[in-house]
Amino acid sequence: MGARLDYERLLIEAANIVAEELRFDVRLKKVCKLLATTISYYNWVGFYIADPVRRELLLGPYVGTPTDHIRVAYGRGICGQAAERERTFVVQDVTTETSYIPCNMHVRSEIVVPVFRDGSVVAEIDVDSLTIFAFSNDDKLFLESLADRVAPIIQTEA
Repeated sequence: MGARLDYERLLIEAANIVAEELRFDVRLKKVCKLLATTISYYNWVGFYIADPVRRELLLGPYVGTPTDHIRVAYGRGICGQAAERERTFVVQDVTTETSYIPCNMHVRSEIVVPVFRDGSVVAEIDVDSLTIFAFSNDDKLFLESLADRVAPIIQTEA
């Protein structure tokens, strides 16, 4: 899997995208494309935008197989749990997770990282892999750093 140097380079590239003067959703889509095209085992990369009033996540920009999961309630599935518990979830084998909601029957691993601003979840980064045990602690740290970099540009309805 990726070397630490690769993650640092990706964080710099992502920061450059975030700094562009484009709509926030266009920048998030570009970040998704960067990750999906650079990290071979990141097979679906997307953002869910938080709606804290309704306590649900709304599908935002993503790259990968289309999903029917346009809205996800807090507490439901891996994404909903990450939002409700306000912590990163790493599922190395989705077949062993009773609360996993399948988007694609070929997905084997998932990592979901909350994006915080002012102490509240404003979005999530969701990455699916077709590889079992795909995500290392380096992936977790990288995506959490990425979440910090994209947080300022997230626009929510609240």
